[in-house]
Amino acid sequence: MKNAIILSGNTGQGHNSCAEAIREVFEEKGVRCDICDSLAFVSPLFSRLMSWGHSFMYLHIPGLFRWGYHFNECHPALLQKGSPMYRILTSGAGRLREAILKGGYDTVICTHVFPAIALTRLLERDPMPVRTALVATDYTCCPGTESCGLYRYFLPCASPGGVYQSSAAFRDRAVVTGIPVRRAFWIRREKEAAKNTLHIGANNRHLLMMCGSMGCGPITELLRQVTGNFPADLEVTAICGTNEKLRERLTSQYEQNDRVHIVGYTDDISLYMDSADLYLTKPGGISVTEAAAKELPMAFVDAVSGCEKYNMDFFTGLGAAVTDPSITRLAQKCIQLLSSDRELEQMRRALREYNQPNGAERIYDELSKGN
Repeated sequence: MKNAIILSGNTGQGHNSCAEAIREVFEEKGVRCDICDSLAFVSPLFSRLMSWGHSFMYLHIPGLFRWGYHFNECHPALLQKGSPMYRILTSGAGRLREAILKGGYDTVICTHVFPAIALTRLLERDPMPVRTALVATDYTCCPGTESCGLYRYFLPCASPGGVYQSSAAFRDRAVVTGIPVRRAFWIRREKEAAKNTLHIGANNRHLLMMCGSMGCGPITELLRQVTGNFPADLEVTAICGTNEKLRERLTSQYEQNDRVHIVGYTDDISLYMDSADLYLTKPGGISVTEAAAKELPMAFVDAVSGCEKYNMDFFTGLGAAVTDPSITRLAQKCIQLLSSDRELEQMRRALREYNQPNGAERIYDELSKGN
């Protein structure tokens, strides 16, 4: 393996973060590795529309996303050969082929099911001497996977369901690697030093709040509930991501409270996790995997459900996270957990026993076999 291309999707930051984690390891091993927005092979306009639509639903109508994901699960034909969406996703297969040939790539890795469908169609129509793979970025088998026919499928856990369990062809090509996260999340700084860097009181408990890169979900209400019953030794950081309106609104509300820290977009998520005692978040596949690598206990708000419901069930099942459908009760659970060293240590122990692997390293090892 000398030259690899990673096909991500312009629908949320998680697929791109996964791609970056893989590129980090591959380039360390001497492999030239490029990342492309796969939806742009259909058309740049299509990519922008998909990105806008995804963000709009997450921020404003999460119920529609929840319904759409469930509908796709119940109607797999929507992404199978001959369907309108299949024809759209595979319409850029010719341009994808040109990019692979021009770049001299011998390995093609997909961090989203959409490019995996297009790549499968390309290879059916015009076989090429490349190794191909789909990397799952959630703790489930996402809709559309059954339309893929690639060399390897890299899974986050042993039982993600779907075709990985029901089809022998998929089982034979599936390898449990864990979800790739960037190198920074495998490095842990001392909690006291991280708190000092972020100006968090050394003896205070620190609750980190974040709902994805877009700042979606009920952050405003969660923060109001937490601060309404504020222990004297608790500090809270709310990271708003790219949601500038949310950052401005929360900054205005809490600028007089020196135990509430409002942060916009930041590249220091790893540092904030090192400083935190509990992570209150929506259960996106990448963010929960990053926290797991840090052995950071989690509390989940079910902001959009869909694939994230499976991530939530996985980590609550491990005993490494808690959740509650009530915002008020969830806030109370967070405060109670932060006052219990015993419960927090039990959650950290559950993450240590889970012993998540370094996904990117394992993917490299697997794709390098026979080279």
